Amino acid sequence: MGRERPSLGLLLRLAVLLTAVCVCVHVILETGWPGTSEPRGHPSAAGRPIPSDQNLGQQSRTKRVSAEVEEQDRSVKRRISYVRTLKKESPTKKRDEDGEAPSGPCCPPVSLHRKSPRWHIELEPWASESHSLEEEAKRFLSYITTPQVVCSSLAREEAAEGSKGAWAVCLDPKYSLTHRIQSKHCRIYSFGLGEDDRTLERSLASSGCEVHCFDPGLKQPHLQQADMWLHRLSVDWRDPNPGVVAQRQYASTKKLATILNDFGHRQVDVLKADMESAEWKILENMILEGVLDSVGQMLLEVHLHWAGFEVGGDDPSVVRYWFSLLKELERAEFRLFHVSSDPAKPHLFLHKNILNASSVYTLSWVNTQWKP
Repeated sequence: MGRERPSLGLLLRLAVLLTAVCVCVHVILETGWPGTSEPRGHPSAAGRPIPSDQNLGQQSRTKRVSAEVEEQDRSVKRRISYVRTLKKESPTKKRDEDGEAPSGPCCPPVSLHRKSPRWHIELEPWASESHSLEEEAKRFLSYITTPQVVCSSLAREEAAEGSKGAWAVCLDPKYSLTHRIQSKHCRIYSFGLGEDDRTLERSLASSGCEVHCFDPGLKQPHLQQADMWLHRLSVDWRDPNPGVVAQRQYASTKKLATILNDFGHRQVDVLKADMESAEWKILENMILEGVLDSVGQMLLEVHLHWAGFEVGGDDPSVVRYWFSLLKELERAEFRLFHVSSDPAKPHLFLHKNILNASSVYTLSWVNTQWKP
């Protein structure tokens, strides 16, 4: 009997130890492993290895990195929100309000090649309270027949009788065309319909200018003739319908912005256009799309015997619209330096004889702020 008591004590101690182990296992299974937040039964807990001290350290570092990334994201979002707030006082708006771009360490000058497109022309106030045609015509005709700047040197085409023709470019040294010709970097665009006189274009080509003549009536898409390029294309105030282009295999008319993009040209030193009454809508498109910044000098033949293609309204409204377009040119820093009327044309102004005005005028502007 004395020899059996030690064995019973041993069994009792083993039973207590086994019970303690079972309790510990039960607690672990119910509460999860210390240092984790996933309870028993979580999908990702099944079959997961017991984390070691190294794994626990890695998890702690991962949590710190995640917290830093989240803080950086919040910081970036705050900066984005701040930038969006600053857009309300952006340099573009400041330039539009003050007439020039702001400068300084916080707001460097902004130089954009192409202004943002607009949707409509801002019409000028009426010439008189009566909205009469006579008052509108008087203001408009006075505006187009009064040069705004003096050009000390004109290059003009030779007329058939040896006299000077209507088309003229300004070679005054204070403007850039003379320097561009001397450096052989000048580019000329000439738009016309039919066989127009191209003596001015030939003269500029012989001076070293790159001359492109556009005529939709040509038989070939592109042709090099002497020192000039001829293209079966013309300028318009809208791009052609893609379906029509696919049927005809080529587009005969495009907007000036599209032509510049297709040819890879950013600037044109001289743009000459005789568009037979389409000039008003073409000029409007150039203003609305901000293409005027790409033009150094503009030579334009305007037709006054009728309103022009797709120009609507009564006669006083038409003249007000014409005047508003020319004032847009002035706001774009274009100044009239030469005007010519064709004495052979009838004196008709919207089908009337008003102030003995000619039905056709050739107007020449220079962009006084143009820097190629």
